Amino acid sequence: MADTIFDVVIVGGGPAGYTCAIRAGQYGLKVALIEKTDKLGGTCLHWGCIPTKSMLFSAEVWDHLKHASSYGIDNVDAPKLNWDNLLKRKNDITLKHAKGLDFLMKKNKVTVFNGHGRLTGPAKDGVFTVSVSDEDKGKPKDAQAEGFTKQSVTEVKAKKVVLATGSDARMLPGYTADDTILTNMQILTLPAMPKSLVVIGSGAVGVEFASVFKSFGAEVTIIEALPRFVPVEDEEISKELQRLYKKRGFEMYTSAKVEKIEKVDGGAVVSFTDSTGKAQTKTAEKVLVAVGRAPRTYDCGLDKVGITPDRGFIMTNEWMETTEPGVYAIGDIVGGLPQLAHVGGMCGLVVAARLAGKYARAVNRLRIPGCTYCDPQIGSVGMTEAIAKEKGYQVKVGKFPFVGNSKATIIDSHDGFVKIVSDAKYGEILGVHIIGPHATELIAECVTAIELEATVEEMMFTIHAHPTLSESLLDGFSSVEGLAVNV
Repeated sequence: MADTIFDVVIVGGGPAGYTCAIRAGQYGLKVALIEKTDKLGGTCLHWGCIPTKSMLFSAEVWDHLKHASSYGIDNVDAPKLNWDNLLKRKNDITLKHAKGLDFLMKKNKVTVFNGHGRLTGPAKDGVFTVSVSDEDKGKPKDAQAEGFTKQSVTEVKAKKVVLATGSDARMLPGYTADDTILTNMQILTLPAMPKSLVVIGSGAVGVEFASVFKSFGAEVTIIEALPRFVPVEDEEISKELQRLYKKRGFEMYTSAKVEKIEKVDGGAVVSFTDSTGKAQTKTAEKVLVAVGRAPRTYDCGLDKVGITPDRGFIMTNEWMETTEPGVYAIGDIVGGLPQLAHVGGMCGLVVAARLAGKYARAVNRLRIPGCTYCDPQIGSVGMTEAIAKEKGYQVKVGKFPFVGNSKATIIDSHDGFVKIVSDAKYGEILGVHIIGPHATELIAECVTAIELEATVEEMMFTIHAHPTLSESLLDGFSSVEGLAVNV
């Protein structure tokens, strides 16, 4: 195997890396994939997207059980949470899909190596060498893990290299994660449901975990440093989420600065300054730090080639090419792109197509859907109203509340709204922002509409089935012209 020269070697087996490997294999390229853990899937499958959404689904079912009698289902007055079974289901789902990835590697003739991959230098005679060793030890790695290539290997040679090494949860300076101060990893393996939780940060990770534990009865406090919750979203979405979270009973602080976290018997005390400058403290069993993710580029050999990271991120052009010829970067390590699994996956598809000489289209930052799976869900794509105005558009906005949608009433989830941001001159759809039931599914239609450069008028005359939640989009587009039917 040491004499084999692959067409491409991909370092990192998360959504960006494995998607790139599969598509490159489908195009007939000879592909190697290096993954340092014993399972493919990365943070998304094992510590992020998939396990958290499993827990959120359990929480959604739990919330529905609270109203079972109104749905015509009796004798569900005293449901009991089985935390062990909840965790077991989460783990079973991740394991199932990890095994599925092993199958897909074999199906597409991708050779997988188990170990920590590092660039050793620029290409020599058109061939790169990537060393494979025990993580952080620099020792040769014996790749014997189940599902991986069963031979000892110390280096992999390839004509092209794709870096897809992912990211790590950021921690507040001076603290390390443990069984009290948690990141997304520790909170997914808690042996019992905490009765109280302080969440630091109100991005997707923060509000999603807050939603789960609130549904199951925990006292939850959210502390956000910026002036509003889910700060990357349209301002009206932020206001609505804050309103609905207050309705659910969350204690919430914005423009707040965490000063320190002190461990005490049975938990921790979080000291912070609120928006008025007043010192506050909050005691809870657990503290979740959800303040973003740092690119994992500190040990992949960038110093051996012509790549200088920017605050840890690797800068690329639109085709994901780095400053080192023949080396690409995809996923959470790329500067300027949101750290989302579906973004990394699409970047991987783009790179695979380019390497195979096939048609590809570069990722457009304004056509990336953002999804937050809290209750209520948030889905968005394109420009916010504020950004559209900053860019000089004459903006025309439409809004439609889910309370006017019959399917939302049927599923007992009619909070929230659809907001359409459009260009008044030509009717171009500039952005769509949804907060409400199944927003993360509904946003797909809006991504397609923007991708195909549809206008408000065209979407107003696109038939949507009845009764469906998607009808809210029909009314949403129509509301831009003041013509929503169901409000």
